[in-house]
Amino acid sequence: MSRVLVTGAYGFLGRYVVRELLAHGYEVVAFGRKRDKLEALRADGAEAAELFVGDFCRQEDITAATKGVDFVIHAGALSTVWGKRSDFMETNVRGTQRVIRACKQNKVKRLVFVSSPSIYAGKCDRLNIRETDCDASNCLNYYIESKILAEKVLREQRGVPCVIIRPRGLFGVGDSSIIPRLIKANRRSGIPLFRGGHNLVDITCVENAALALRLAIESEAAAGEVYNITNGEPREFRAILEELFRALGEKPRYLRLPLGFLYGVASLTERVYRLFRLNGEPPFTRYTICTLGYSQTLNIEKAERELGYRPIVSLRAGIRKYAKGER
Repeated sequence: MSRVLVTGAYGFLGRYVVRELLAHGYEVVAFGRKRDKLEALRADGAEAAELFVGDFCRQEDITAATKGVDFVIHAGALSTVWGKRSDFMETNVRGTQRVIRACKQNKVKRLVFVSSPSIYAGKCDRLNIRETDCDASNCLNYYIESKILAEKVLREQRGVPCVIIRPRGLFGVGDSSIIPRLIKANRRSGIPLFRGGHNLVDITCVENAALALRLAIESEAAAGEVYNITNGEPREFRAILEELFRALGEKPRYLRLPLGFLYGVASLTERVYRLFRLNGEPPFTRYTICTLGYSQTLNIEKAERELGYRPIVSLRAGIRKYAKGER
């Protein structure tokens, strides 16, 4: 029986990955910094998981955790649209380097890295994006920069077979980011809507992303490769919102805003926040405007062909599950 270490195990995606692996007969080591959250993970359907309290930014912790492990799924990261560059570099880049070093030392068979399609983001519509359609100089925010650099570290290292997975727009029961922000905006003043909300959006039920990560450790063809992951159901942003809020029993409210003007405001606001070192996150960031205002769809043919990836939860089913979970 193969043994898999999952970093970021009590995070939104990590929890689903742990349960997916356990359900398919793997021994799982759930790795994270906070014991109480790891214990809660075990109480939430992952009773068989072994717990390891540690920080992958500490070499001794991640080296100890990877002893006797066959595979590592590195889902831990500093994942937010705003913050200090030094924090992103320490966690997402140097932290990944420490994970690689530990895998080499303990002869781990394969390292699967959770990256982000945010690296494709920009001030334009982008459709049917393939894995190679990435601008290595994208610096829309520090998170994007850190993920690009971490991927570069993985590609350039030798000794540990690696797979890079880029899951787009994760949502599901337990989501603490995308949908909660939309609900909060809707209840407060309305959801920003650009270009009539006709921009195409690709999102992913978190169960499907967990499936893809399991397939990435099982597929012989995956070593050294990069894969886009989505539900394969791109839809207009407004259509997704309408279905979501209908399932939640709420009426969506919109703020119709000028895209170009708001992008300029966001750019200026970011500069002010950095110049005066203001606390918190700006009300709008350039990345947020790009995400809400422009189309972005990913091509998942490579994952379908090489991993045998087929989404197991449809967009509609995922929305219904989320709405039910909220109640």
